[in-house]
Amino acid sequence: MLTQEIRNSLDIADLNQLKYNLNCLQPVDVGEYISQLPEKQRAIAFRLLNKDQAIDVFEYLPTEVQEELINSLHDAQVVHLVEEMSPDERAELFDELPAGVVKRLLQQLSPEQRQATSTILGYPEGTAGRVMTTEYVRLRRGLTVGEALSKIRLQDEDKETIYYAYVTDDNRTLVSVVSLRQLLFTFPDVLIKDIASPHVVKVRTETPQEEVARIMQRYDLIAMPVVDREDRLVGIITIDDVVDILEEEATEDIQKLAGVSGDEEALSPAHITIRKRLPWLLGIMGLYIGAASAIAPFQQVIAAVPVLAVIMPIFSNTGGTVGIQALTVTIRSLGVGEVTPGDTAKILRKELLAGLGTALALGMTMIALSLIWAKPQERWVALIAGAVMATNTMVAVTLGTLLPMGLKRWKLDPALMSGPLVTTMLDTIGFLTFLSMISLALNVFHLQT
Repeated sequence: MLTQEIRNSLDIADLNQLKYNLNCLQPVDVGEYISQLPEKQRAIAFRLLNKDQAIDVFEYLPTEVQEELINSLHDAQVVHLVEEMSPDERAELFDELPAGVVKRLLQQLSPEQRQATSTILGYPEGTAGRVMTTEYVRLRRGLTVGEALSKIRLQDEDKETIYYAYVTDDNRTLVSVVSLRQLLFTFPDVLIKDIASPHVVKVRTETPQEEVARIMQRYDLIAMPVVDREDRLVGIITIDDVVDILEEEATEDIQKLAGVSGDEEALSPAHITIRKRLPWLLGIMGLYIGAASAIAPFQQVIAAVPVLAVIMPIFSNTGGTVGIQALTVTIRSLGVGEVTPGDTAKILRKELLAGLGTALALGMTMIALSLIWAKPQERWVALIAGAVMATNTMVAVTLGTLLPMGLKRWKLDPALMSGPLVTTMLDTIGFLTFLSMISLALNVFHLQT
């Protein structure tokens, strides 16, 4: 993150000083600075970077800024930048570029980089194959430690990470793994196969990326091999990829719970914000027609008991909050792999036990508030309000648990529309129950206001 001191030193008006400062900063800080510049000034600032700094900074830029620079730089500069990117970062960039531009850039890459990029682009989005890099250290079983270290020094300087080396047979089948620490502290004439571990934690190319992140977190790995269906080593996923995956998944779940479509950023243009939010809002409005329809037949009841207009919003807000609390905890637990749909009964039992205490407290509070707001002849409403609040609370924790579990069991994203569905269902159930009981009391027991 750029500090205020760094910001003050970066004056776009003094290009000579800016050039010196930008080339002295860390690439990630330069990338953040360029991203925050007005669009017309980004290319100017980027052209001030020296060759090596420009290559490093380019990978830290957001995809939309990379696309802008590609359109503003000469072809030779663009090809050089893209050639030097890691294959996984390059594939992510190509996902956002027009097909014609991607085809042109692919044709100008070296055969090796073209093959690496095409391999990654060939896997479905959201899988291990799509986020892996093909730059890794591979060793043959028959090498000695000394030969392995020489090979790494001569051939693997530009690999994504050298902390792990993966041992394969002649068919590239993954056999074992050895760490750089083991290589450094083992005598040179010892065979690799004698120190490498055969217990390799690996994933397949079709493994979902969120599962990859959970596995790496579980085993405290900084890199993990990716194999195809024949167990042949095709790439690795590194810890920086996992950080990006976790951020992406968390952002996606939060935005879905809040009813935001796609990866919207705080500084996105207004038209982007409208385009991403409005479809959800219109859809949620459609859902709330159900809740409104539950109230419509009871307009005369509400007119006869005016205090209902004061009490009913509390049902909606409190019940929805209770449901979202249970929903958030359940979705989070599913997301990090703490629970599975098989744990539904266990989680529901816990939520109902906790919900019982919550229901009693909220019900008593609702009775007290109703007594305060109601006229003397309307205070009988307080008992019904308290009972319905307690019931709605139990329904809320039940829905907040069962809905995401059901979506997960049906192979759907648990965060998908869970929030709006829970609140709408709770409003409909709560309003219908409450108004029906009030109507029953008025018509059957002849309670007068």
